[in-house]
Amino acid sequence: MIDDLRLAPAGPVLLVGGYGTVGAELTRLAAPSWPLLLTGRTPARGRALADETGATVRQWDLADPRPFSAPVRAVVAAVNDPDDRVLRAALRGGVPYVDVTRWTSRLQRAAALAAVAPATAPVLLSSGWMGGVSALVAAALAPGPGATVEIAVRYDLHDRAGADSVEFMDRLGLDYEVTEGGRRRTVLPLTGTGTVDIGGHRTKVARIDTPEQFTLPLALDAGTALTRIGFSANASTSMLLALKKTGFFRWGRGDAFRSLRRSILYAPGDGGVALMRVDVREQDGRTRTAVVRDGAGQAHLTAVGALLGLRRVLGEDGAPPPGGVVFPEMTPRPHDVVPALEKAHVEVTLS
Repeated sequence: MIDDLRLAPAGPVLLVGGYGTVGAELTRLAAPSWPLLLTGRTPARGRALADETGATVRQWDLADPRPFSAPVRAVVAAVNDPDDRVLRAALRGGVPYVDVTRWTSRLQRAAALAAVAPATAPVLLSSGWMGGVSALVAAALAPGPGATVEIAVRYDLHDRAGADSVEFMDRLGLDYEVTEGGRRRTVLPLTGTGTVDIGGHRTKVARIDTPEQFTLPLALDAGTALTRIGFSANASTSMLLALKKTGFFRWGRGDAFRSLRRSILYAPGDGGVALMRVDVREQDGRTRTAVVRDGAGQAHLTAVGALLGLRRVLGEDGAPPPGGVVFPEMTPRPHDVVPALEKAHVEVTLS
């Protein structure tokens, strides 16, 4: 038997991983607008949240081969889907789909799968930094053809974080492709170091593989797309850079070192502030900058990105996309991005 998601326009929105760190934030944001069905491995963990929000909770363990079935109006994947079970079920059922958890290679695989199926409903692959907020803000800055888009992220080590949030630790030993000056080339993670002012914080940053570096050149014709990350403690960034010099992220790959890799940065706290800076530089030298600040933290900002994606695939922003793959920056309403973020209590400073 196979998983069976059936399109039901009056049914609930399915949030896979709906009571995880990001999922719980999304559940609270979405509950006033739609009936919700939350799934995960251990439904008992989601009972209190379901009671709080009026949602229904069921078990769907993506590692368990037992099939899952439900009539739904849309699905949001807020948990890793390594075997594409959720995506495949949504494609079979013609269900609008949003994903906020894929790294670049898995996003590319999902795009290929949706093209081959083919998708009859919108498939929004919104896995750029913070649920695609990075790409949405880039679109709001309206880069022209050939523009340079640079994104700098300040990762707050004191913030709440789910285990999936440090999946990038397993990618730091892998080269990846970027577009620079209109040409594709391969780069190493944790190179291109520099210091950037992100919301008043001088932050040491270095390259990291994120999906918007793949999608921005495709969707917005950006000539260069570059994302770098730094941590709220510059010493942590320096530690990663020092580990890179030892070759740790290459020889330390594999299951034997998995727990060690994750222990380096996965020590979630009680809460922090999400900060991100997006710079657009046109070919004529003109520049535009947006600084994004979410005092409710990184999980909340990711959930806001997912919420905006959900509204989009349901057509509730007034412009339902056709069936097929879309990326956040392909929004038909880029001028509405900043007001939508501010409505969700996310601060955006433009200059």
